[in-house]
Amino acid sequence: MRVTVLVTVLVLVLGLGGVLLWQHSYDLNEQSVTINHGGHLLHGVLATPTTGTRHGLVVHLHGDGPVDATHEGGYRPIWEANAKAGYATLSWHKPGVANAPGNWLDQSMTDRAEEAVAAIAWARARPDIDGDRIGLWGASQAGWVLPKVVARTPVRFVLAVSPAINWLQQGRFHLLAGNPTEAQLTRSDTTRRLLATQASFDDYTRAMGGETHGMTPDRWRFITKNHTADATPDLPALRGVPVLLTLAGHDRNVDTADTERGYRTALAEGGALQVKHYPDAAHSLVKDTIERSDLKLTLTALFAPRALFATGFLDDQQQFLRDLG
Repeated sequence: MRVTVLVTVLVLVLGLGGVLLWQHSYDLNEQSVTINHGGHLLHGVLATPTTGTRHGLVVHLHGDGPVDATHEGGYRPIWEANAKAGYATLSWHKPGVANAPGNWLDQSMTDRAEEAVAAIAWARARPDIDGDRIGLWGASQAGWVLPKVVARTPVRFVLAVSPAINWLQQGRFHLLAGNPTEAQLTRSDTTRRLLATQASFDDYTRAMGGETHGMTPDRWRFITKNHTADATPDLPALRGVPVLLTLAGHDRNVDTADTERGYRTALAEGGALQVKHYPDAAHSLVKDTIERSDLKLTLTALFAPRALFATGFLDDQQQFLRDLG
């Protein structure tokens, strides 16, 4: 009896292990790359299709936070969709993440754009990349970076995923979406007044009665540097460029109506804008029902990572790239 139980357990373990390996086996090739950007090194990953010798390229621009090149593996289903459309993908660790040099909290949105421009120049010099078919994929905070990149170097397309328009308005929307207390609203108002005067972190700490509420000196410096970000004056750079704007039905981070209005207004003349809405999606384009449950999120990420994303999201991005050729 004991032997039978042990054998059954072993079979289950081996079976689950096989499922994990199969689900996390993607139809693409990955290689580590290093890009020189003005004396600074970007450490990243180039993921290429398994067939063909010369490919278009999707350059990934991250949202907020200490994100590594693969977003802890979460990007790979997107990369696979790109590869099926004949496109490679380039992504890199944010400075200070995964042993990459630097500190991403030292960066402005302009710094991040210049970083991307350097990465595109590096890619155009490669014989396996078609320099005329290089475009951008950017999520959330990257919404302030995408048009800055396009203003600096030609790109074939832009995939904008849950981008925001105005930093302060986006922050307020996110706060209100969480049903804040009066104390939280007061802290937000105080923070905005401090930012307007370029106050120091010590000023912030004093104004908060000695409580930092999770704020750090690095994060305060980052916010001080970027809180005036507004994509509105930069968005016209996208005119004439095919843009796929992806918006989530359960976005609690970004006011999607404001974003759509901003893109449509800026690109009304000479624009090639497509807008896709995903009613079942959260801000990250993961299904909202999955994102709200830690258990569902963990199990889906382990056993069905492609199923994390909103219905149609991967297929639509793949089709967008196929239509570009």
